[in-house]
Amino acid sequence: MGAMEKIKEIEAEMARTQKNKATNYHLGTLKAKLAKLRSELLIEGGGGGGGPSEGFDVARLGDARVALIGFPSVGKSTLQCKLTGTESEAAAYEFTTLTCIPGTMHYKGSKVQVLDLPGIIEGAAHGKGRGREVIACARNADAILIVLDAGKEGLNRHREILEKELETVGIRLNQKPPNVTFVKKSTGGVKFASTVPLTKLGPDPEKLATQIMREYRINSASLLAREDISVDQLVDVIVGNRVYKPCCYFYNKIDTITIEEVDQLVRMPHSLVGSVHKRFNVGEPLEDDALKSMIWDYLGLTRIYTKRKGQPPDLAEPVVLSAIRKGTSVKSLCQNVSTQMLRDFNFALVWGKSAKHSPQRCGVNHPLADEDVVQIVTKTNKQQQNDKNYQAMVQGFSDKYHKKKLEAKKKKQGKLRR
Repeated sequence: MGAMEKIKEIEAEMARTQKNKATNYHLGTLKAKLAKLRSELLIEGGGGGGGPSEGFDVARLGDARVALIGFPSVGKSTLQCKLTGTESEAAAYEFTTLTCIPGTMHYKGSKVQVLDLPGIIEGAAHGKGRGREVIACARNADAILIVLDAGKEGLNRHREILEKELETVGIRLNQKPPNVTFVKKSTGGVKFASTVPLTKLGPDPEKLATQIMREYRINSASLLAREDISVDQLVDVIVGNRVYKPCCYFYNKIDTITIEEVDQLVRMPHSLVGSVHKRFNVGEPLEDDALKSMIWDYLGLTRIYTKRKGQPPDLAEPVVLSAIRKGTSVKSLCQNVSTQMLRDFNFALVWGKSAKHSPQRCGVNHPLADEDVVQIVTKTNKQQQNDKNYQAMVQGFSDKYHKKKLEAKKKKQGKLRR
């Protein structure tokens, strides 16, 4: 029996099993087996001998990256043109876009990379229609924008299909990682503990967790749950290859449906309705509109203006920090500007929403808010000399200088010999 047949058999058994406390243990074991079979199927399919294929590897540029996901002919290419100004082929027939087309959206002083990906179909998680490459590119994005055809959503339920395809390959939309610590060990057996009552794992959570670990041949590990997790979250923690992405949904072509249907779509969570053709909630590349504002909010971007001592802040070019990538603290700002600045950091003066008073003296862990003004004050020479790592730092600079000098000397001698 192949992997697909086993998956269908387990799904059928789960469908006919009643969900209650008595069957929670059995359902948890089936979910673990199902997740393992899907992972094996993806690995086997990824190494197939179908010959070389064109990949979607695109250099990461800008402050954040957004991937456009959707069925064919829903308006992704036209939408990218309106967001970034990039010329992408758009036509009335399906599968117009056959590869990944990148573009840059300029909004509030930030540069957001927008990837126009080919349309995917049901079964994309198992390789249909180059679905693997599209979904793999989505895993590397900071956020996902799912584009849907408002006229087809009522009958075809495309939103539900796309969510299932992304969930199959381990992408969790608009979810936070469970507050669970899981560490594999070589000996000692399974140690299970929790700081809160676990009401979703049945009468014996430890037994269920142990059985799920056995499915993955884990005999020794420690697991500490700090929140009331479900069976699916427990499987995600044990598998360990899940990614959690913010996702927003854009229902395009609302000019083709009634006002009652628009009202139903706009009430869906994380959703925005609009029309690229009629320019409703979507403007020109350099215009402010509802869709760009929604993307900005879901990316968690923060603009920080830097300031030198005795000079006004630089309001022309802000430093854009991302809560998804490195965070929005003072430490993240120093890492974004210069690693040497973080090494010589003394304190920071902050003006803005995150400061209790202006200016506020802060440390590296202070969280920054949008449009804060920050002045970094570095250590004085005397403070650096009192640092316990000062001698090692000086020796490192000396070694680097002499190494560079020796390389220049060898290069000069090589030219003279010629």
